[in-house]
Amino acid sequence: MTHTQSDGLPGPEGASPNWGMEHASLRNEQMAGNKIECNACPVLCQISKGRAGACDRYANRDGLLVRLDPVVVLQQSLLQKDTHIQDSKLGELSLREATQIKAQDHEATPSHGVFVTGVGSSTTYPDYKPAPFIVASQSRGVDMVTVVTEGIFSYCSLKVKIDTDRYLGPEQAAVRCQGEVVGHVTTAEYGSQMFSLGGVHHLTGGSKKEGRITMNMMQALGNRDAVEVQVEGGSTVVLQAGQAPIVNGVKEQRMRVGCGSAAIGIFAQQWLGLCDEVVVVDDHITGVLSEHQAGKCLHIRPSGIQIKGRKSTPGRYFQVANPGTGWGGTDIEDPLSILDAWDADVARPGLRLLMTSTTGEHAAWYVLDEQLQAQEATMPEAVRQVVDRIGENCEPSMVSVLFLGGAGGSLRAGITDNPVLLTRAIKRALVNVTCGGAPSYVWPGGGITIMVDVLRMPRGSFGTVPTPAIVAPIEFTMRLSDYKALGGHMGYVRSLDDSLRHGAWHTDGAPTQVRWEAPSIGDNPWPLDSPPMLG
Repeated sequence: MTHTQSDGLPGPEGASPNWGMEHASLRNEQMAGNKIECNACPVLCQISKGRAGACDRYANRDGLLVRLDPVVVLQQSLLQKDTHIQDSKLGELSLREATQIKAQDHEATPSHGVFVTGVGSSTTYPDYKPAPFIVASQSRGVDMVTVVTEGIFSYCSLKVKIDTDRYLGPEQAAVRCQGEVVGHVTTAEYGSQMFSLGGVHHLTGGSKKEGRITMNMMQALGNRDAVEVQVEGGSTVVLQAGQAPIVNGVKEQRMRVGCGSAAIGIFAQQWLGLCDEVVVVDDHITGVLSEHQAGKCLHIRPSGIQIKGRKSTPGRYFQVANPGTGWGGTDIEDPLSILDAWDADVARPGLRLLMTSTTGEHAAWYVLDEQLQAQEATMPEAVRQVVDRIGENCEPSMVSVLFLGGAGGSLRAGITDNPVLLTRAIKRALVNVTCGGAPSYVWPGGGITIMVDVLRMPRGSFGTVPTPAIVAPIEFTMRLSDYKALGGHMGYVRSLDDSLRHGAWHTDGAPTQVRWEAPSIGDNPWPLDSPPMLG
């Protein structure tokens, strides 16, 4: 059969009830009679009976276009029960079954309510139609509305923070996945290396293979799966949100406590009387205790040590070695290699020298002999305790993945018939933007550019369409009066109970199941109670 006008929108004035069926052939004259057309994205898949489209999200079930995945609904009261609903009796249910269980066991109150997320909500792309769910509810006695949809994002990327001092590759180096360029190394931040992955130029500006691999890589990382990437001129890294990075096959353990200078400042008092000199090796700023301001304030005697590299300020040295995966993120394995000859007029036999990395993973104890040569010796227990404290103060190494997308284009038309009013309302903090119920950061400047931590979103939040593009949930919550003022689709506003009972307002590929979940992270603010709306 051909695609039918089943999305709930009326035909032309005076048209017959079967207008959509009568004119379906106008949309695709060549479609076989046993197929239906999916209009969830620009690919317009022609789907045979019993088969799914290219995205695996929509299928032909007995001649009807259906959404295969359930819509994810958050219930705030579940937080008190420490229950993850995906594993409980609520699981995946039909909308009607879920509504009945909600009424029996999990009745919501205005302050501890239910929130329909965009995960699995389906889409009305391109959004000449209103968003699938426009849900009216109450919070703290205020009439609210949440507009819920899945956005199809070509303009999107991932910002990946990798907690490690290891050298992953030069800044601006290409990052490859399965041989295709999918991003680049960007500026390092304090204790972390940073990647920018994805983006419209990799999704659509290169070859079909590059776009497909970029899309699949972004979906996997967004859904907390592991992905291996290679940095040109650098390392192979396994990335997974919330897990330690694996660099060249070695799982990272610690994020540095600070640069070498910071470590001197933190632990100088604890080294006083135990060491005559301390060098904290770091790729960025190597610290030397006796020269450092902290050492001067503690009246530590000059040691006569001389460090290779470029001196910045007293006790702080740049470029003592090349970047690498050795001591302090350098390429050295022997810490003594960064030392020049000791100043014989200042150095003295028996001088006690500690050399350590910024994480304490590398540390060695030396004593100068009569020829002023550093000889390795057994580290005293009191010194070892301070080195261990460096490690204690290092946070676990972790990969953080943030989704960044531009919610522009026709997506806004699913919310209002005058899209610029939505943008302005968001900038005025009248609208709370969430992704799967998780809080997002809206960038300043023009447009609606959002950024969200994928660990705060429900699992499986990200999908794809073969355009190629990423599918991600997005919700806009505001006062009902503000929604009306910005030109919202008031004729499609439905109560929360009605939305749960019947699903999306259109039947064309609308979800038929619901999955109840508690918010992914306990400290996520409840979307209906956010201060920008009610404060």
